[in-house]
Amino acid sequence: MIGTDSQSSPITDYFESLGYSVEGTNGDRFVKNFSSVNEELNSLNDGVGMRDISNSGIFELKGNDVLDFLQRITTNSVKTLEKEKVVETIITSEKGRVIDNVKLLNFVEYQLMITNPANKAKVKSWIEKYIIMDDVKITNASDRYILLELLGPQCNSFVTLLAGGIPGEMDFNRFKVVHSDGIIFFIVKLKFPNEANRFWLLADPFNGQKLIKNMKDYNGPFDFNFIGAEAYNIYRIEKGIPAAPNEITALYNPLELNMVDRVDFKKGCYIGQEVIARLDTYDKVQKKLTSVVLSGNVDPNEKYNLTDKEGKEAGQVTSVVYSDHFKLNIGLAMVRNAYIEKGTILTGRSEKSNSVKVIVGKP
Repeated sequence: MIGTDSQSSPITDYFESLGYSVEGTNGDRFVKNFSSVNEELNSLNDGVGMRDISNSGIFELKGNDVLDFLQRITTNSVKTLEKEKVVETIITSEKGRVIDNVKLLNFVEYQLMITNPANKAKVKSWIEKYIIMDDVKITNASDRYILLELLGPQCNSFVTLLAGGIPGEMDFNRFKVVHSDGIIFFIVKLKFPNEANRFWLLADPFNGQKLIKNMKDYNGPFDFNFIGAEAYNIYRIEKGIPAAPNEITALYNPLELNMVDRVDFKKGCYIGQEVIARLDTYDKVQKKLTSVVLSGNVDPNEKYNLTDKEGKEAGQVTSVVYSDHFKLNIGLAMVRNAYIEKGTILTGRSEKSNSVKVIVGKP
């Protein structure tokens, strides 16, 4: 199953002009594979891969009240966000459910908000709903930016080729402007849990195309590949990374999604704060996102509801792929606490009544 957040990127036509096959209909166009899935996965796990994530929601927020406003509607503390600093925070509903997980980049004159592709319309509508007397204006800036992501164990050294010594000098969750080989772009240094560093490269379309062309022509010692939608979807499920709309959705709250690091329990009120604080204080989180292994006649396009041996409801499988590395069907699932122990055996049943065996935990 291809990652369900795959949508059109401003750079899709450029990839097509370089000879890559673009798939999709109804405005949802993406590159499924740049090379073979295994080659791309090898680069992600052992080398460095580049993803085009320009299909993300990219919004500019301007006005004197932007940070105060975002402080009141998101889970993390953003009010004192410094210049050239990045913070990850979650927009939640009144019930504490996830509207989206977003990143904010402070350019001083404006804040750049990066959302998940599948949730960008929802985020814009939600923000506009709560702007009343605030001096805040949100603008869709997706057509003005190309956003590329570099990840994998070799990405630190690879980025040094693109930006000189700057990446090594940067703290995590910071960004800087770079002038290199006649190309101007911003480099963003990120830290993701349980994996190597990631970098974002942010540029206007002209400089973004030059960056992509330079990387396409790269012929050096690093195991580098462009990464398509299929390989990344397998990678992120192997790593246990939630994505929209499968996991990052209004069905779940941040604590269920293991996103507690993006919640500041010491800050003041925000939308959904009371619910999230109560869940944490009284240990009322009843289910958690976890890895699972599936066996039997598994259909990755089906949704599986989980039950125990007595037929009691135990959770839902949210994502499924076949992992060639493990030679197994693996997935992510929201599992009730009573069944979260590694090795617990459950039954998954699809809407078509297809029954599969589900084992909780990573292979």
